[in-house]
Amino acid sequence: MTSGATTDLPSVVIAIPTFHRPERLAPLLAEVRRQAEAVRHLVADGTSPQILVVDNDAEGSARDAVTQADVPGVQYVVEPIPGIAAARNRAIDEGCDHRLLAFIDDDEMPCERWLSSLIATWSDTGAAAVSGYVIPDYEQTPDPWIVAGGFFVRAHEPTGTLRTVAPANNLMLDLQQLRAVGLRFEDPFGLAGGEDTLLTRRMSAAGLRIVWCEESVVADLVPAARARRSWVLKRALSHGNTSSLVERELAGNPRKRRAVSARLVAGGSARVGAGSAKALAGTVVRSQQLQARGLRLAFRGAGMTVGALGVVVEEYARGTGRRRRTPAALLSSARSGR
Repeated sequence: MTSGATTDLPSVVIAIPTFHRPERLAPLLAEVRRQAEAVRHLVADGTSPQILVVDNDAEGSARDAVTQADVPGVQYVVEPIPGIAAARNRAIDEGCDHRLLAFIDDDEMPCERWLSSLIATWSDTGAAAVSGYVIPDYEQTPDPWIVAGGFFVRAHEPTGTLRTVAPANNLMLDLQQLRAVGLRFEDPFGLAGGEDTLLTRRMSAAGLRIVWCEESVVADLVPAARARRSWVLKRALSHGNTSSLVERELAGNPRKRRAVSARLVAGGSARVGAGSAKALAGTVVRSQQLQARGLRLAFRGAGMTVGALGVVVEEYARGTGRRRRTPAALLSSARSGR
């Protein structure tokens, strides 16, 4: 830490939202605890960062896994409201006595210096959020078509680069700055995804800074079931859908929302056309990369289009085994209490 907002760090809490992945918790908790111990000398009161497991299963199915892991200093809570937004908000509430909150998902594993790098970047910049790098960890060698399409490759930038949006699967939040502007994850997006996109976009709009940390890396497990053409294309559809939902929410009033929706329909339709043409060309010239990226663009465009028309693809819907669709107007109604 060469310069920045502080030298004696305030207290830190590390949150792991989890849902039906008990087998992943023991090794994850052990590594997170190791990294937490490694930075305790940086914290003003000399205490090790707290570890918080937020179980989003109302039955508490992760309790035994956390107990059996026998990792000291772990707090376990159950958040019965379904959805990742509710689980993340519970972490914010439980972290009320802490300044910094770091999120890592239950299907990830932190690489060396994950936590210390997030902390160092926050200390150097005083940013409201620090976003880290996520790399894929394939359970099996993926289909060359998946690799050619770059479906699990995330963009990355030099440390300190300002960003206007960030995912929450490797993210540190300054809770003091977040509370000062009254922002939280929005529950209506909990089963559709995009709650992190909406929050960080609102943070940027409120003048809070989000910076990139290249040195903070987590490995994201990609099970064989996800490294399939059907899954990655459905994910592209879902991402396109949530991008439109977020834009509609940010538009605010109905008049602006109609204008935004019209723009999104046009943009989504254009992507469907361009992506389909690219995929066809890839088929003709036998280019897996061209075909895969074309289909990815087309599916994302389709998701954008239906999202602009008020259709929500609930990627994380539970119990049905398939996506549910709900009028997007319900999201605004739920948030405003109408």
